[in-house]
Amino acid sequence: MISQGSQASQGWLMFLAAGFLVSVPVFIEAPLVRFCPEISVLMTVVWLGLGWILMKQERTYHWGDLLWGFSWSWLAGSIYWGWWRWEPLIHLPIESIGVPVAIWGLWRGWSKVGHFFYLGSLLGTVLTDGYFYLTGLIPHWRQIMQVDPALATPIFQAALTQVQTAWGVSWAVVLVNILLGVGLWAMQKPHPHWWALAGAVLSTILVDSLFWVAASLA
Repeated sequence: MISQGSQASQGWLMFLAAGFLVSVPVFIEAPLVRFCPEISVLMTVVWLGLGWILMKQERTYHWGDLLWGFSWSWLAGSIYWGWWRWEPLIHLPIESIGVPVAIWGLWRGWSKVGHFFYLGSLLGTVLTDGYFYLTGLIPHWRQIMQVDPALATPIFQAALTQVQTAWGVSWAVVLVNILLGVGLWAMQKPHPHWWALAGAVLSTILVDSLFWVAASLA
């Protein structure tokens, strides 16, 4: 029988691993898709294969399960940021590419950790995109994706001005509280798939904060 202390320790490890995997696309996948999106797409096979291998061992099953769910996020990100990044309207449909698999897996009771992670990261994406729509940042999104990075500073500054309005700050507070509520609620559960969900959801706040800091320093 697993002790409560051991269970909590495993939960925190799952939480940190999920948070790390949400951050990976920002620092690794984003530069890679600009250089060669085809390689990024093919790397999905590597993540799936590694996840499958780890899932064959009871000791590493949950980590392989987590990688399995991460693979869908990686694939969606590779496709969107590699070829469609200038069109925000199709961002969510592409990011949702793994939803049918996740629903099927959860219905069958298979790969709960991975699918909860994927759905948690997708929830973070939905709320982040929703913020862009609510605050009128979509035109800035298109402009940033179409210009040379060296010329993007004025666009970042214009977007930041919009974010710092009462409307922008109010919606940021609302959406952050939704993420905090979902994440903290999931952390009350003892099972690892809930902690994977919590890590994915709460790390969205960190990643979005990093983008805000980058825009502020631009």
